[in-house]
Amino acid sequence: MYDKSKIFAGLAVFVVVMTYPFWNNIGSAAYVRPELEKPKNSQACVENVELMRTEHMSMLNEWRDEVVRDGVHEYHSKTSNQVFQKSLTKTCMKCHENKDKFCDKCHNTVAVDPYCWDCHVDPKGVQK
Repeated sequence: MYDKSKIFAGLAVFVVVMTYPFWNNIGSAAYVRPELEKPKNSQACVENVELMRTEHMSMLNEWRDEVVRDGVHEYHSKTSNQVFQKSLTKTCMKCHENKDKFCDKCHNTVAVDPYCWDCHVDPKGVQK
């Protein structure tokens, strides 16, 4: 064990690098849930609010795969027993009309950049 100092120095550098995000944010502002614009033309979502907050991206990925690969275009809600079309722009954006005040406000707060809009066009952004 002639290299103890090199091993300990390497471990110290590793610990500092791996814990940097934690101690760099000490004293930063706590997370505040953004106030989202509520849909004006609907009373209920496809599923309950908590499920949509945590699982909406998984749901959209499943919808995409089922529509594209299996040709299944209908979603049967587990909470309301209603049938919805599996479509981001035709189902979700019908109620959550303003992408900037709903989608982007929350995604920007948690610093995520979803790839939905790489292919989809914001319905309000299309000029006729």
